[in-house]
Amino acid sequence: MDWSSWLLWGFVANIVLTTVSAATQGMGLTRMNFPYMLGTIFTPNRDRARLYGFFASLGLGWLFSLVYIFIFESLGAAGWWRGAIIGVVHALFVLIVLMALMPGLHPRMASEQHGPEAHNMLEPPGFMALNYGVRTPIAVVLPHILFGIILGVFYHLK
Repeated sequence: MDWSSWLLWGFVANIVLTTVSAATQGMGLTRMNFPYMLGTIFTPNRDRARLYGFFASLGLGWLFSLVYIFIFESLGAAGWWRGAIIGVVHALFVLIVLMALMPGLHPRMASEQHGPEAHNMLEPPGFMALNYGVRTPIAVVLPHILFGIILGVFYHLK
């Protein structure tokens, strides 16, 4: 495994994913802000939540890029299309599994079964995060495909 290549391209891919995700929210494709969602796990302060969530998302994304690298290494090849396929699987995991778990993991999120309470700040994502807008799956899948393509193209197998 080429650790320096992973450190560089995992970071770059994560910055691109974060930027494109923020752009999809800014353009109105989704109301979901995953770094904010993560940050509110740690603090109810909305401004600090954005900051904490950004760094948590950056760290988690960087670590998760290792999964891509391990897959490339086990296949003995990388490439844009392999990265794109892994990106689609990653995005579907986020949309279908992780979003379903968020109300149980998040102390400040309402659940689909119990609804919001006075201390809950966030609505539950719902299936495929559709509660944040019908275009949310697109806004999640596209950045993850780019994440995978960047890793697949630029990561150097040893």
